[in-house]
Amino acid sequence: MISGAALSIRGAGRGHGRARDPHASAAGIGLWVFMGVVTALFSLFIVAYVMRMSGGDAMTIALPWQLWLSTALLVAGSVALQGAGAASRGPGPVRARRLLLAGGLFALGFLAVQLWAWQALLSAQVMPAGNPAGSFFYLLTAMHGLHLAGGLVGWAWTANAAWPDPASSAWRIALCARYWHFMLAVWLVLFALLGWVTPEVARFICGTS
Repeated sequence: MISGAALSIRGAGRGHGRARDPHASAAGIGLWVFMGVVTALFSLFIVAYVMRMSGGDAMTIALPWQLWLSTALLVAGSVALQGAGAASRGPGPVRARRLLLAGGLFALGFLAVQLWAWQALLSAQVMPAGNPAGSFFYLLTAMHGLHLAGGLVGWAWTANAAWPDPASSAWRIALCARYWHFMLAVWLVLFALLGWVTPEVARFICGTS
């Protein structure tokens, strides 16, 4: 799945560049299909989380403050890539390059802060095995991080192709931004799930309260 994201970003787009890539439309559809598969995958785990949290042995965990910082970084990365796509279609290639670089660096920062959050939880004796909330926290954040890391492969390829002439690769940048927006949306759902779906809320959703 991760390599699929990179391949989709690598060869896809809507033809925003000076010459439309013959594979742009097909690869753009491929990215939508891939995101649909990833959405289904995370949806299954979200349902599993709610059902598991409705059990009598589940307890909430205090989410580390680092998650707010990582969320801000992912938002910034998404905004930066959106701006890079817009700038690549204008007369300012320098701005497009800077924003494209910033988008990837913000994503790397997100992953680093997520690991920091893991360290904070481990220091608080929240282990991957034991409390279901803790187990799902590590599982869901790891899955999301791996998919974002896969996106960074596509971002690196996009940056390499777009650096000499961002305008000719505007469609690549646009697809990279699309995937970043998707990863941001997935993360916001996971953040809300992990932070606010308590055992009481889960039992209410499952009708077992």
